[in-house]
Amino acid sequence: MYDLVIKNGAIITCDSSDRVVEKGFVAVSGDKIAQVASADDIPVPDASKVLDALGGIIMPGLVNAHTHLPMTLFRGLADDLALADWLNNHIFPAEAAHIKKKTVAAGTLLACGEMLLNGTTTCCDGYFLEDEVAKAVNLSGMRAVLGQGVIGFPAPGAPDPEKGVAVAGRFVSQWKKAENPLIRPSIFCHSPYTCSAKTIQEAKQKANELGVLFQIHAAETRFERDNSISTHGKSPIAYLNSLGVLDSNTLVIHSIWVDEADAKILASSRASVCICPSSHTKLASGIAPIKLLEDAGVCVALGTDGPASNNSADMFREMGLAARLGKILTHDPTQSPADRVIRMATVDAAKAVGLGSITGSLEVGKQADIILVDTNSPHLTPCYNSKSLLVYSACGADVSMVLVAGRIVVQNKKLLTFGVEAAMASVAEIAKRIAGKNESADKQ
Repeated sequence: MYDLVIKNGAIITCDSSDRVVEKGFVAVSGDKIAQVASADDIPVPDASKVLDALGGIIMPGLVNAHTHLPMTLFRGLADDLALADWLNNHIFPAEAAHIKKKTVAAGTLLACGEMLLNGTTTCCDGYFLEDEVAKAVNLSGMRAVLGQGVIGFPAPGAPDPEKGVAVAGRFVSQWKKAENPLIRPSIFCHSPYTCSAKTIQEAKQKANELGVLFQIHAAETRFERDNSISTHGKSPIAYLNSLGVLDSNTLVIHSIWVDEADAKILASSRASVCICPSSHTKLASGIAPIKLLEDAGVCVALGTDGPASNNSADMFREMGLAARLGKILTHDPTQSPADRVIRMATVDAAKAVGLGSITGSLEVGKQADIILVDTNSPHLTPCYNSKSLLVYSACGADVSMVLVAGRIVVQNKKLLTFGVEAAMASVAEIAKRIAGKNESADKQ
């Protein structure tokens, strides 16, 4: 007898053949998927707990390949600004003033609640004071790759930039020793424009020594690309390649301002890319060339970026926007179709963050990270194609149930692992202090 069976739903597997199982069921034993099949082919097996999908969609938990979880604290703080202004004049000062252990924990917990309720079971984060991030993520029950930030100037928890790599190394060692099955540590080097070549190389060397993912922002804006060519004689991607930091354990975030040569570099190095469409459009950074990257053979994942540059952690929004922007950029409505975009938010995102063998698809032996989308709503009626429905019509609020490693963490749209209302109240109190600080600064 299985521990759990979810029945009576259309199953989007995201397996290698992109199989869709109508009137299907998924059986779970412990923390793993034990069976994925159609009730028309074999009888639904017995289980200790049976959940009826009521004709909804059963699919892999979504994988958010780029987040800055504590930045829920700054959601809506500095909207409608250019990236340089937003970052240098608003976000960096706010972080310096308000990012502390307690605020990081509060912001992270709120972010996890938002993501779980929206069907995201795994995220890849990069921030500072990441030990506090990890503790909060662990409390939430999410799966995560968590990167301690490295940057070329004083940062929260690392006031001496010369010691940033050492701080990141200690974080990784600590969480590797913890052997937590849901949390994998990582090193997040902010960008080529905030870190020296020496810092980038040392951070990558430390990541290699410890066998963890190396994350870095690159090629986000036209200015960044032009400045890199002016300063280094190379595009941001070519520059990183010249430093020897691009390989299969590297995740390059954004990659908007790239050309064919850059795409070939990324493909040959086997580095993965994460694009963040909502953040890219909100900051007017540009449109990531999905077709160019995928045609070159690059693994492309989807992420939301931080709540300060997106304002939402809803991966359904990211899928819908990625599909639409892919068509706009190429002037071809057949580009970035729904099935491809779903893979960018599930199995390809899992591969990009180093978890491809563990999660991202509904296959026997993989972790039971599963979500149920309730399709019994006016905006989801009728349904001719379940994948198109998910990408062009659904939103995170349609997720009714979430499992992480076989554990039900959301049921009937209610979070079970911690009190999300308390997390909201905590962040709201912190926001009052942040707003007061900004109001004072505005009057000076």
